[in-house]
Amino acid sequence: MAQLIFDLADPEFIQDPYPVLSKIRESSAIVQDERSGLWMVSRHETVRTCLRDRRLGRVYDHIATDEEIGATPRDPRWAPFWRVEKHSLLELEPPDHTRLRRLVSKAFTIRAVEAMRNPAKELAGSLLAAAMEINEIDLLADFSMPYSIGIITTLLGVPAEDHQHLLDWSHLMVKMYELNTTDSQAQDAADAAAEFDSYVRGMIHFHRSEPRGGLIGELVHAEVDGERLAEEEIVSTIIVLLNAGHEATVNTMGNGITGFMRNRDEWHRVVDGWVAPSVAVEEMLRWDAPLQLFERWVLADDVEVAGKQFSFGDKIGMLFGAANRDPRAFDDPDRFVADRHAVHHIGFGGGTHHCLGAALARLELDVALATLVESAPDLELTAQPIRQNAFTIHGYETVPVRLHR
Repeated sequence: MAQLIFDLADPEFIQDPYPVLSKIRESSAIVQDERSGLWMVSRHETVRTCLRDRRLGRVYDHIATDEEIGATPRDPRWAPFWRVEKHSLLELEPPDHTRLRRLVSKAFTIRAVEAMRNPAKELAGSLLAAAMEINEIDLLADFSMPYSIGIITTLLGVPAEDHQHLLDWSHLMVKMYELNTTDSQAQDAADAAAEFDSYVRGMIHFHRSEPRGGLIGELVHAEVDGERLAEEEIVSTIIVLLNAGHEATVNTMGNGITGFMRNRDEWHRVVDGWVAPSVAVEEMLRWDAPLQLFERWVLADDVEVAGKQFSFGDKIGMLFGAANRDPRAFDDPDRFVADRHAVHHIGFGGGTHHCLGAALARLELDVALATLVESAPDLELTAQPIRQNAFTIHGYETVPVRLHR
């Protein structure tokens, strides 16, 4: 077993973490981050096994206190953030997770998701039509962000004029998922969470007094086992759907289109019709994963992972990006191959916390890529994209492109 040594503040690592992740993955089946003490697994099969192991959980407070599990209590300064996270699907374990997911999943059935295809096409087409007039744009700010937030808010029933507030809150809140979050970033996340909380409660009260379409209204009036959801549960659910649904799709678009532009032969195979956009989307998700790290608590004694024995209260980190480039699972994994058909990638996690919105994300990405290919076959970068200064949530600040020559 080896120690994991990388600097999360190193611009070279942030820009391209994969050479370091490859060394980590090939050095040992399990390594320890010397700074945080977190044990990391990075090989594809081990990560998949951990995701499906019910003895590993996102949280522990349903069975133990901080003292019992040996964890440092959450910093009370950031209480507004922890309050909205408390009932999030990402932060619940069965039976609470099962109860809430069963209700919310009704909005993500195959039929419900497919009903979003035409609205997605219309939105993508209108955004690109406006962008074509400008020609040189930031793919993220001018297309991917308004596209993704437009779809998820349509599903939820949120007014279009509030989109920018939602984007701003989301960008600030996700900084709390990093390993090196600063106090300043944590304060911004807590402030954003408090504002987001207040906004969603206002939407809940509105839907109670004037029932409208959308998932918010359905959650407000739904019953589970004869009981209605608590307002705190609805708030946390709406916020996680907005944040997770928006961030992952935007970052996959930015990462994936950058991959295409650096592998133009693969782009032209999609443009020329040899590879369907729906197939290419899977490689976008695999090659440069929008989520790089997912953590789990060990909730039982004598759990063995990659030959190491763990005890109740230990913590394991799964390196998705490293697993998605594991040569044990993918041939020539560092190559971007549009028709790889790598549907066994770990872009959407797995097990209890497999992404609820995976089908919707695939539809969004399929429609967005198809629209870009049709409208801007000569798409090209005008400068090197700039990475966000973050590792866990992995994406770009800007992706400057020219739509046509």
